[in-house]
Amino acid sequence: MNRTTLSLIAGATALAAVTGFAAVSAPDAGTTDGTAAASARFPVERTTLLCPRPSGSDLAETTYTSFTPLTKGTEDTGKAVLRPAAEKTDEKPDEKPDEKAVLEPGDPGKPVTGDTTGADAPALVGTAEGRFAPGWTVQQTTEVTAGTGRGLQGVACTAADTEFWFPGASTDPDRTDYVHLTNPDDSAAVVDIELYGEDGALKTVVGEGITVPPHSSEPVLLSTLTEEKQTDVTAHVVVRSGRVGAAVQALDAEVGGDWLPASADPSGTLVLPGIPKDATAVRLVAFTPRDADVDLKVRLASPSGLITPAGNETLHVKGGMTSAADLGDLTRGEAGSLVLTASDSTVPVVAAVRVLRGDAGEQESAFIPAARPVGPRATSAGNTAEGTTLSVTAPEGTATVKVTASAGTEGGTPASKTYTIKSGTTQDIEVPVPAGAKGTYALTLEPRSDTPVYASRTLGTTSDGVPFFTVQPLPDDRGMVAVPESEEDLSVLQR
Repeated sequence: MNRTTLSLIAGATALAAVTGFAAVSAPDAGTTDGTAAASARFPVERTTLLCPRPSGSDLAETTYTSFTPLTKGTEDTGKAVLRPAAEKTDEKPDEKPDEKAVLEPGDPGKPVTGDTTGADAPALVGTAEGRFAPGWTVQQTTEVTAGTGRGLQGVACTAADTEFWFPGASTDPDRTDYVHLTNPDDSAAVVDIELYGEDGALKTVVGEGITVPPHSSEPVLLSTLTEEKQTDVTAHVVVRSGRVGAAVQALDAEVGGDWLPASADPSGTLVLPGIPKDATAVRLVAFTPRDADVDLKVRLASPSGLITPAGNETLHVKGGMTSAADLGDLTRGEAGSLVLTASDSTVPVVAAVRVLRGDAGEQESAFIPAARPVGPRATSAGNTAEGTTLSVTAPEGTATVKVTASAGTEGGTPASKTYTIKSGTTQDIEVPVPAGAKGTYALTLEPRSDTPVYASRTLGTTSDGVPFFTVQPLPDDRGMVAVPESEEDLSVLQR
């Protein structure tokens, strides 16, 4: 039974910034004219991930699932180390958190879980090396049964970076939105948080020069940064020095809450995959950092193809201002993904949707940001035989995708299946389940064609008639890195 109690590791599986280094010995083959050959792909040797603090509720129950997919060419050795990030006031800036917090994962190909309860679970910083590094994925899922933000709150632990966009945040009195900043490095990070509402930049009082000490986490309540109360806000996190992991925890007094991951980078074309087919309300929020206005063409990739929702054919986005539109019960009982196209491709946009399920008084909310393509492989951890929905869309052409279900955390045999996704459609696919599965399992997606594929995973359950759920887009798991071939021996390359 591969289950590790988080009390032994001070909260087990919060990881954060993916930084990969390829295996270094150069291949023997080269070009006949003496020039360097094209880049080859190698498994990464080191991965760092960050998980935010799960919850401030005493009723919170959090499960972490750690999984490394099987990857050819990896080393035979390695380890994963998970440490609790320090709260800003708990430790001196030059101190590292307790080194004893270590989770020993199972072999690659088999997930491991850990649990914690209450409001004291910390953010986690983790590093995987050797055979545990390529594609290392950690899912953090929290259930809160009552109070502000009650529901299922899920987030995939992410890489550190220097810039993040969060359309769909809020400073409304009914919302309690925190941006969680986690610093995995040995030096302090300095961060600015900019907020943009319906009329442009909001005046902030303490949003500049936020210091996040080494190996620590800092939650920042957005409503304390400005006196302006607005329903739809775009938060822009910019790191002046260092790097951080960032995610927004959006909690609502009436309709639950969830994590809002960062949107894909500003672009003229965006895909928001996997809107639940029983969504009762969908609200689109978009922002462009440019001074120019732009019209977004709104289309829904349905199971039968791309359609334009009546009455919501376009969304006008003013330069530097946050725009929003209620799309209603957009999917109407069928799988769907939003495809947004800017009328001027030189004016990039970020976007996200807030989705509601359930009837009035018994609703729960989740967020889906614009996503990056799956890439060579995407990985999703923490799936269950009941309550998991995998949505895949191919907006630009027909695609073939192989999906593999890992062994379960407590037993089972892996299973694989290949699917064809027709051009312009979204499919909620019937995912393979490990034979004899016990516990949760991981899914890996591997496109078998050159057509861009986007995907998301929904976890769902029901509590007292309320449909708890959470949605995570599935980007490339960064298991491989491209390294140019060289005539020289690079096997002694320093990390």
